[in-house]
Amino acid sequence: MGRLFGTDGVRGVANADLTAELALGLSVAAAHVLAEAGTFEGHRPVAVVGRDPRASGEFLEAAVVAGLASAGVDVLRVGVLPTPAVAYLTGALGADLGVMLSASHNPMPDNGIKFFARGGHKLADELEDRIERTYRAHATGEPWDRPTGAGVGRVRDYDQGFDNYVAHLIGVLPNRLDGLKVVIDGAHGAASRVSPEAFSRAGAEVVTIGTEPDGLNINHECGSTHLDKLRAAVVEHGADLGVAHDGDADRCLAVDATGAEVDGDQILAVLALAMREAGSLRKNTVVATVMSNLGFKLAMEREGVELVQTAVGDRYVLEEMKANGFALGGEQSGHVIVLDHATTGDGTLTGLMLAARVAATGRPLRELAGVMERLPQVLINVRDVDKTRVGSSQELAEAVTDAERELGGTGRVLLRSSGTEPLVRVMVEAADIEQARAVAQRLADVVKSALG
Repeated sequence: MGRLFGTDGVRGVANADLTAELALGLSVAAAHVLAEAGTFEGHRPVAVVGRDPRASGEFLEAAVVAGLASAGVDVLRVGVLPTPAVAYLTGALGADLGVMLSASHNPMPDNGIKFFARGGHKLADELEDRIERTYRAHATGEPWDRPTGAGVGRVRDYDQGFDNYVAHLIGVLPNRLDGLKVVIDGAHGAASRVSPEAFSRAGAEVVTIGTEPDGLNINHECGSTHLDKLRAAVVEHGADLGVAHDGDADRCLAVDATGAEVDGDQILAVLALAMREAGSLRKNTVVATVMSNLGFKLAMEREGVELVQTAVGDRYVLEEMKANGFALGGEQSGHVIVLDHATTGDGTLTGLMLAARVAATGRPLRELAGVMERLPQVLINVRDVDKTRVGSSQELAEAVTDAERELGGTGRVLLRSSGTEPLVRVMVEAADIEQARAVAQRLADVVKSALG
């Protein structure tokens, strides 16, 4: 049986892979492991539980709450809020753990569970492994230590979570957004209320799309994975910029006034220079992953900003930042972490800070994002293959070597199995887009034949 935890919690098709029984059992296991690790420090433990608007989140939330309360944990239900809001509230309320139910950018049938430790921090691999071992031990017959009577957890709704989180976002902005018109695409997800409210309170004129969740339409042809509607809306309304979130709003992509995409690398570049100017870019360093565009690396070198690269996944970016005291990091996909103000990627905060830079400089986003030139990059997701054999296939290794030899020093190749989806990602970067496409397709064909 494979590992339950991926790069961002436990995910699967709700009520098929991710069942109520699994959600309940993992929650009890998490309570036991975190208590054993000393997280609860001898007092009555408290958990913050939130979710995105997926219909399946309703029964999964009930299962998680039941599991936590049965383990003696008091539960604060914050309802539909972004993942970074649950992380923030976990820290701000002094809770011992947080639980978020979301499958992020995945389609509606999927859902997921991610845990936060005290302070709102994602769990290290070792703690996730202990939770999984504890869960599996119980599933094979080992009994739980069950409290009774007054020892069981109590459950209440925490309705102040929305306002507390929005106030936090406004409070950390370097300047207001008065005079800006911003289009926000909430992906019919967890930021559908939060993001428009935050931008409005910060002074922006806000136009919204993708902010009418019905439990079934999350991420459907909208949000950070489908930018066409946002591009059209920005141009139609004559907006200064557009901001797109994913389902749980831990990421942000943008478009400029012309409708051109501004990806996570460009956002990182803009924020890195803004933070350096403000004196908050600690050690003059930004952290990114190996998926970052080569143009980002070249831009940071030209601007005199140090770049540290990690494995793909915002958790690895965060680990590097925490270990070495860096303030800014993120991914091309739009996960941006500003560690002074958030413990995880925060799409609403990222969008606000990007807009604040536009407002403060009076320069259009297109000009600001022009600090870096994106080299052509082609990404192909290859499905229905055995992603576990990416690192062991000799045929694939030889194909990658041949591709790298063809590209020489003007490009690069990256193959990796997805940590959240059943597929292999093939990324090729080259000075010429046609060459990148040809090499990427050739490698994708090899992946299919070698791993299919």
